[in-house]
Amino acid sequence: MLEPLTEAFTPKMASVLLELRADSEVEARIGELRRKANEGTLTPAEDAEYKDFVEALDLISIMQAKARRFLAKQSA
Repeated sequence: MLEPLTEAFTPKMASVLLELRADSEVEARIGELRRKANEGTLTPAEDAEYKDFVEALDLISIMQAKARRFLAKQSA
C-alpha cells in the first residue's frame, strides 16, 4: 500500500523524512499516555489518542526504513 509513496521518493524527500521527529510537547504527551497505559488508568478518549499516536509512529518508522533503503541504493 505504501509503495506508490516510496516510488515518489527523491533524495531530498527521503532525507527530510529521516529527520522527522516529534517535538517535546508531543513526546511528553506520548510519555504520559504510555505511563497511564502501563498503569491501566487510560480513559477511553486517552486510549484512542494513544492508539492514534502508536499507529502514526509505526507508519513513520516504516517510511523512514524505506527512506534509508532508498538512500542506500542511491549511494551504491
